[in-house]
Amino acid sequence: MDHKKMGDDIVRLVGGEANINGLVHCATRLRFNLKDSKKAERETLEKHDGVITVVESGGQFQVVIGSHVAHVYAEIMKNRDFGGESSSTAETTGEKTSVLSKVFEIISGSFSPLIPAMAGSGMLKALLTVLTMLGWMSDTSDTYLILSAAGNAVFYFLPIFLGITLGMKLKANPYVAGVIGAALLEPNFTGLMDKGSDVSFLGIPVVMMNYSASVFPIFISISIYALLDRLLKKIILKDLQLFLVPMIALMIMVPLSAMAFGPFGTNVGDWISSGVTWLIDVSGILSGIVLGGFMTFMVIFGLHWGFTPITIQNIGVGGDPIEAMAAAAVFAQIGVAFGIFLKAKKDKTLRTLAGSTSLTGLLAGVTEPIVYGLVLRYKRVIPIVVIAGAVGGAINGHFGVKMTAYVFHNIFAIPVYTPTVVYVIAIVCSFAIAAVLTVMFGYESKTKPTVTEVKDTNDTNTGAMSESKTKEVPAAPEVKTAEVKKEQIHSPLTGKAVALSTINDPAFSSGAMGKGLAIVPEIGEVVSPVDGVVTSLFPTGHAIGLTTGAGTEILIHIGINTVALKGKHFTPVVQEGDIVRQGDLLIQFDIEQIKQAGYETVTPVIVTLTQHEVDVFETPQEHVQKNDVLLTLVV
Repeated sequence: MDHKKMGDDIVRLVGGEANINGLVHCATRLRFNLKDSKKAERETLEKHDGVITVVESGGQFQVVIGSHVAHVYAEIMKNRDFGGESSSTAETTGEKTSVLSKVFEIISGSFSPLIPAMAGSGMLKALLTVLTMLGWMSDTSDTYLILSAAGNAVFYFLPIFLGITLGMKLKANPYVAGVIGAALLEPNFTGLMDKGSDVSFLGIPVVMMNYSASVFPIFISISIYALLDRLLKKIILKDLQLFLVPMIALMIMVPLSAMAFGPFGTNVGDWISSGVTWLIDVSGILSGIVLGGFMTFMVIFGLHWGFTPITIQNIGVGGDPIEAMAAAAVFAQIGVAFGIFLKAKKDKTLRTLAGSTSLTGLLAGVTEPIVYGLVLRYKRVIPIVVIAGAVGGAINGHFGVKMTAYVFHNIFAIPVYTPTVVYVIAIVCSFAIAAVLTVMFGYESKTKPTVTEVKDTNDTNTGAMSESKTKEVPAAPEVKTAEVKKEQIHSPLTGKAVALSTINDPAFSSGAMGKGLAIVPEIGEVVSPVDGVVTSLFPTGHAIGLTTGAGTEILIHIGINTVALKGKHFTPVVQEGDIVRQGDLLIQFDIEQIKQAGYETVTPVIVTLTQHEVDVFETPQEHVQKNDVLLTLVV
């Protein structure tokens, strides 16, 4: 699923960005605060592929899309700010964002818009390398120089582009920020380098440096400029701000960047780069094991953005070893996908997914579909990705392989790595090890604790129906009876069982989210209804998703619209990724406080996804105790 396209479509169909006051998300739905809900094309939205249903409740326009909601939300919020407390999940839920998280978010938001330009330029440089190696083009020809300019431009003028994107991220004027970066590359400024140490500004010495392709100086300068911009707008009359704010900002920031922020930022970048290089020199193998083995998970948590400025800095001075080692993780992921393609002979859908994603990874270096569609889905392959990536990373680390241009890690980018032969050996090892181990050990857990095989035999305990079957086939021992797979979902709560159709929420009452029952709780404790894994736990603690060994996904949603409580009165005692047994305590909540806050506590227990078509049979009991059988799934 293309999360970005889906997000863009949803924004358009709710009336566009101008119609959105705020946006948050819960476990299954996007919750919009719209200026005018009549502008939303509800019927078109409900028919959109990937949208389960649309609900208007509690003053919110809710688009229900299921468990991948976080990914769609992230795509919608990229480079958008709808303002108010709804503009950030962390703010809405009352979570405190750490300084490190904010730094990574700023880095990510600044580099993300530039990734296509940098990757395309890097691939062009790789192509030129191949053409000159084969003797098909001279590196002194006019054609080469023109194409080389196209490949180098985004990196040479990086302070300008970063100034613009960073200005947007920090909510300062992005074009004034871009001008600050451009000033450090302007010919009058760069020409001062010929004067050596005789450069000064108002009598203050200026240390001249080459800021082309630099990262850290512009990050420091624009961060200070963003603060200055806010200050100037507070003290200067609005009628004069149009020209006076940018004029004063440029008069202050360009000299300060030249005298202080630029040299300091350059030195910081050099220190960090030297430190990383030193660590790699101490043990290239250990560094490669860490980066190659665990880069997959650094990407999932967004930690890889911390390496991006260092990578750009290293490329500017001859080559980057970090991305060379991390590339092994990419080819390990591709190897796992290819292994699943070979192994999943009976599952055509999975085979198609694995084949297409492995091809996309090889040709384009885009592996998100592998990570989210295969690796995180089939946890059994996680150790395989780590082992295969670590081997390739260790090889690249030991032999000092470097990436000389910013590229996506794919087969066409091989020429930008040096020494090339060693790099090829490393990525082939990662790919081959991952593919072979996946074929040998499989991708699915063979233990399915909640699934039992039940013979549909003519046992006398099965009642009159069995007896009639016995009469119909009294002497046919050679006929094999059908096998029925049955999975039981136990009650996570003690309380009154009610039909989903009675719930005051169309997303659940219509059955659009899946089949199940709801429980009006009497005790504020949710226990696990199955043996399985906690696959989703919303930060507010009001909803939790579990997956059984058989691949069945279950959603427990405590109350209606209780996401608005922002975590108050809910206390989760487990985390995402925890393995739980049936009956283990998952969440504690205060029933009375939730009711006093004006919210219903009725709790839907929904089967959202199964690996096969199943019939869902509900318990006939009107009152259930926790651990009673609530639902029975029969294939």
